[in-house]
Amino acid sequence: MTSRVEQALSAAQNDRHNAFTRILVDEARRDAATSKTGRLAGVPFAVKDLFDIAGLPTTAGARMRLDATPAKADATVITRLKAEGAVLIGTTNMDEYAYGFATVNAHFGTTLNPHAPDRLAGGSSGGSAAAVAAGVVPLALGSDTNGSIRVPASLCGVWGMRPAMDDMPLEGVFPFVHALDTVGPFTRSLADLKLAYEVMSCRVLATTSATPRIARLTGFFARNADPDALAAVATIDAEPLDLPMAEAARSAAFLITGAQGGALHLDTLKTRAMDYDPAVRDRLIAGAMLPSATYLRAQDMAARWRAQVTEAFQTCDILIAPSTPVTAPRIDAGTIEINGQTVSARANLGILAQPLSLAGIPVISAPVRKSGLPFGLQFATAPGREALLFDYLARLEAEGVLGASVLEAA
Repeated sequence: MTSRVEQALSAAQNDRHNAFTRILVDEARRDAATSKTGRLAGVPFAVKDLFDIAGLPTTAGARMRLDATPAKADATVITRLKAEGAVLIGTTNMDEYAYGFATVNAHFGTTLNPHAPDRLAGGSSGGSAAAVAAGVVPLALGSDTNGSIRVPASLCGVWGMRPAMDDMPLEGVFPFVHALDTVGPFTRSLADLKLAYEVMSCRVLATTSATPRIARLTGFFARNADPDALAAVATIDAEPLDLPMAEAARSAAFLITGAQGGALHLDTLKTRAMDYDPAVRDRLIAGAMLPSATYLRAQDMAARWRAQVTEAFQTCDILIAPSTPVTAPRIDAGTIEINGQTVSARANLGILAQPLSLAGIPVISAPVRKSGLPFGLQFATAPGREALLFDYLARLEAEGVLGASVLEAA
């Protein structure tokens, strides 16, 4: 067990992708020496730098928080993983305050995609996804507000899960948007993902032999996806389903994010605005200035969207859509092309993830087994049907349709 942790520490110290912000050598060695039992005994893991770690400041990717008051205790999900024997080895890079889909950080640099270092890892949990994809750790934690787990999981070719709202404890997690925030794992296999989910949620999922009803999302999800991603979806036996409110739901998610994120940071913006990453600062200020009537309309749209998704689950069990509109774009490009339009990569890589975030349902980004740059597909289900989702994905993984792209750590 100790050697496994030492290998992870060595790989993290030789990190070539700017995935890590801190490496906890002494703490990891201490824990490895005492972590003898549990379902995760001796498994090294890393966490996005917005989870509390006892004795350390929680930076949330912000330079101004480097001297923040150290956390008094670990975040609850970290405590649960450690209780099963997992060993925390470090914190990972992120977009400042989790506001972005790129992990381009003005203070701590850009995280590079392990499969193509000239391309984005995605965000905002890009450091965690890259750490798994590079083979440094088999497990890493991220947060997902609008797609911050699913986007980097897709671009880095690993498994990632956004659990249902209120499924995970958020004690000790730096907030962004209380209506949308949740946390989840990145892993290199579906079995590892399921185990991490069970430990983090304190649940045990039963195995089911039921045959789920599968729906392939069309309309907004088809218009805004790369042809290769749509071709991958088409290989899976599924009935087409259009959710007409999806585009409006994406807009509502943006507005709710801006308003709640802006309100959270308003006092700090008044006194330390120039200490923010400029791209983050400007979006937070814009959100804080949204009229209350606009915010209320967005909340009304969110309620109607959730009702439409709930109704869809009366006739199907699992929804499928691409996780990202494209594969990983070049870092120096700054833009991507979606539906014939050139748009900002940082703001739009999550265009297909945001509507499902707003629905509050569990979603797994599953890596498609293919050559070339990796990408993922979203598989979503109704809260409480996670066991059915995992069992269905296990069949696709066994058939060779899905599978992570993980490198050997240097």
